[in-house]
Amino acid sequence: MSSYVESLFSLSGKVAVVLGGTSGIGQAIARGYAKAGATVVVSSRGQDRVDAEAAELEKLGSKTLRITSDVADRASLEKLKDAVVKEFGRVDIMVCTSGMWAKFPSAEYPEAEWAKLIDCNVNGSFRADQIFGAQMIAQGDGGSIINIASLTSFVAFNQVTAYATSKAAVIMLTKQLASEWAPHKVRVNAIAPGVFKTALNSAALDIPERAAGIIAKTPMGRLGQLEELVGLAIYLAAPASQFCTGQIVAVDGGFLAKGV
Repeated sequence: MSSYVESLFSLSGKVAVVLGGTSGIGQAIARGYAKAGATVVVSSRGQDRVDAEAAELEKLGSKTLRITSDVADRASLEKLKDAVVKEFGRVDIMVCTSGMWAKFPSAEYPEAEWAKLIDCNVNGSFRADQIFGAQMIAQGDGGSIINIASLTSFVAFNQVTAYATSKAAVIMLTKQLASEWAPHKVRVNAIAPGVFKTALNSAALDIPERAAGIIAKTPMGRLGQLEELVGLAIYLAAPASQFCTGQIVAVDGGFLAKGV
């Protein structure tokens, strides 16, 4: 591979923060960033999980920190951002993969559960984007923010009204911030994963008929593998995508393209 192509997709010298990076989609992206040369800090609510994943990143050659945070707790995100800037001088990339999922019949959805999910998925994404976006603006030379949308940002799935509503909101949040922050060279994009089995959805996908129904509607005829999200996440963070902002890119095996 030519040095030019390598430079387009290299994250060498970049500092990345991955929220929710101790499992699932976030973990796969964080490890991919480390392999691409970035300094990577993962954070979630559990100290044991943060410690364990930090150790894995160090094995991949990344410098890192061991700090917990919760997207529902603004102070914890501020503390994380301040610690990263103090240690590494800046933040170039922030990926927000933290989120909640819940399934209820809409006519019976408990209002308290609705509010909790919306706060995590919508308000939490905004808190993270705002805190790290403000840091990137202050740095003066830009950065890349990546949010996580969903197939339910576009189409309805059964009995996940709050989740779908939250993920539709993430799309407009992404577009709004991308438009407002483009003059500051801060790019904001989102990945909309198809169906990938993670801790968040494993209970649902362990129901054979549910998994079979999704696979039947996916032209590629299978669920996604987490590693298949890494290339796009690297692209959206790397110099190769420097003119790409406000985009929501589905990685879904053709699910959204298929009609009847």
